[in-house]
Amino acid sequence: MTKHVKGAEALPLNQIIAGDCIDVMNSLPAGSVDLIFADPPYNLQLKGELHRPDNSKVDAVDDHWDQFNSFRAYDEFTTAWLKAARRLLKPNGAIWVIGSYHNIFRVGTSLQNEGFWILNDVVWRKSNPMPNFRGKRFTNAHETMIWAGKSEDSKYTFNYEALKALNEGIQMRSDWVLPICTGHERLKDDQGDKAHPTQKPESLLHRVLVGSTNPGDVILDPFFGTGTTGAVAKMLGREYIGIEREAAYRKVAEKRIASVRKFDREALAVSTSKRAEPRVPFGQLVERGMLRPGEELYSMNKRHKAKVRADGTLIGDDIKGSIHQVGAHLEGAPSCNGWTYWCFKREGKVVPIDVLRQQIRAEMHD
Repeated sequence: MTKHVKGAEALPLNQIIAGDCIDVMNSLPAGSVDLIFADPPYNLQLKGELHRPDNSKVDAVDDHWDQFNSFRAYDEFTTAWLKAARRLLKPNGAIWVIGSYHNIFRVGTSLQNEGFWILNDVVWRKSNPMPNFRGKRFTNAHETMIWAGKSEDSKYTFNYEALKALNEGIQMRSDWVLPICTGHERLKDDQGDKAHPTQKPESLLHRVLVGSTNPGDVILDPFFGTGTTGAVAKMLGREYIGIEREAAYRKVAEKRIASVRKFDREALAVSTSKRAEPRVPFGQLVERGMLRPGEELYSMNKRHKAKVRADGTLIGDDIKGSIHQVGAHLEGAPSCNGWTYWCFKREGKVVPIDVLRQQIRAEMHD
């Protein structure tokens, strides 16, 4: 699928592009991507082989793509891909970068140097980490993700209520306890070996995409690997662009994503903040005849009442004003949410006026 961007060439949506990530990013239209999720080489600087106590060899990250001649070479690479990435982001776009202690601090410096604005760092605490076989250091049980806006002024997406709902109604913290890939989720190649040494779990990408994107958003992954970002993006109704230079990884990713089914439209909806919902003036309820001038409203605590006026204000005892002002005055409070304070009567039942507001909002979404 391709999408045409005004004044630019087509955007290759839901495709895996072969090639160097910097070259490919520089060939794509500027300001065309909503979010970037990047899992760059960690530059582990491994020296020799690592063995378990039973002398079996650990399948560590020793691939050529993770090897750099020096810290300077790694920093130059990081600066180049981040510069290309920032050019692609829309003004309100954002980026997530994941790494280990080997590289994340260097990446963080480059992010700030290139003009990104860091919003949070999130610690992914692995519930089932690989043990430290040599016993000379702490078990490396976490990785760090940096979430940053394109600039300090970016109005980035943050679905606070959705993440809170994922966390059983408790505010989502910046330490996420999730397992690493094991069992059926760990992809294997034709020889039965791990298809990729640093495959990320879908649970991690699910939380990232639900929290910081909306359905239809374009997500770019410049280090696509075996396609976790693309698979989760497809399930969640987002568009993806993957860049991967290794043919073996592309082959696995294409097969994987082809088998993924997109969730239905209703399932893609997430909890939203009431502040993000369309504003409905109380007067609109009067204009539409949902409430009539002269009709009485009753406080939720049944202590007060007021009459609706034709202009959408209330009059009660010695006070005139909005539903909020009158409620606050009657309660002797500094403020009042009139939508949750006032009720009306229908067929002998007391009904909150907010029911009428939600009815109008539902019509707006249809």
